Amino acid sequence: MAHLPSLLCIVFLVGTVLSQDMPYEEYLAQLQACPKQCRCPPNFPRAVYCDNKGLKSIPQIPPHTWYLYLQRNQIEVLSADALRNATSLRWLNLNRNKITSEGVEAEALSGMSHLAHLYMDDNLLSSVPSPLPPGLEQLRLARNRISKIPAGVFVGVDKLNLLDLQGNKLMDDAVTEVNLKGLSSLVQINLAKNQLSRMPLGLPSTTAQLFLDGNNIARIPAGYFKGLPKVAFLRLNNNKLSSNGIPKNVFNVSSILDLQLSHNQLTEVPVISSGLEHLHLDHNNIKAVVGSNVCPVSIDTLDDSVNESVPRLRYLRLDGNEIKPPIPRDVVLCFRLLTSIFI
Repeated sequence: MAHLPSLLCIVFLVGTVLSQDMPYEEYLAQLQACPKQCRCPPNFPRAVYCDNKGLKSIPQIPPHTWYLYLQRNQIEVLSADALRNATSLRWLNLNRNKITSEGVEAEALSGMSHLAHLYMDDNLLSSVPSPLPPGLEQLRLARNRISKIPAGVFVGVDKLNLLDLQGNKLMDDAVTEVNLKGLSSLVQINLAKNQLSRMPLGLPSTTAQLFLDGNNIARIPAGYFKGLPKVAFLRLNNNKLSSNGIPKNVFNVSSILDLQLSHNQLTEVPVISSGLEHLHLDHNNIKAVVGSNVCPVSIDTLDDSVNESVPRLRYLRLDGNEIKPPIPRDVVLCFRLLTSIFI
């Protein structure tokens, strides 16, 4: 009877494994092949935890691993040999290591046909790794030293929906239609805190979230967003935008729901669409807000009811400008759905 709890525990774990479609033989082999430097939870046998272990190289990874955590180590080389048997990987976290582009071995990633999430933030990469796994859905490469996106690197990677390149050294000539070719499913791209001086070219039409904070962008080409019919979240905080660099109707786009232009050099509120819900204009040089200029519909056509014709703006930041309260009455009449406003 003393062994009954242990026996019940084993039966429970085996049942859990079988419910995850992992044969018992694979379960045993997986646990037996667990690297001594790592942790392989019996109740989560497809995960291997090697994070924060002071590793300088990747140990041999068991063949039935789906989730591999190697973040916060001293790894310099992404070794093809160490990952040779790990062809079932879905999730690979290599954040906060010392991997260089030269240290990414040619066959280390290309054979991982099931890999969907690759995290390599805070390494020493100078280029986007190539070749990439064909089934990749999320690629996070923030805070490296990337100045190059190899031409064609995303061709064949047509499931990628999130690309995070913030905090690198990308310049305008690195972000072009040639470099981004193949991103047919992209939803979010983060190019914040790079060295861009103009709006990036060649973004796929599927882009819904575009983050460009902390660059040197001074103007936006007229009609720029005609090629981005699904863009809903647009961040351009901490750039060099002036009102002269913003064509009159460039932001008057029905798809945009959240527009962030904080910490720029604007002197006027830009024209917006009636569907915009969040507008960040804090810390610019705006001196006044005139309802007839900023309201996306004619105030004279608005009655006392709340209907589909009423602008949808709910959140407005104007603090850090030269505007003195109170907000003019015609602005309040226009944006009657406002629940938060900062002056």
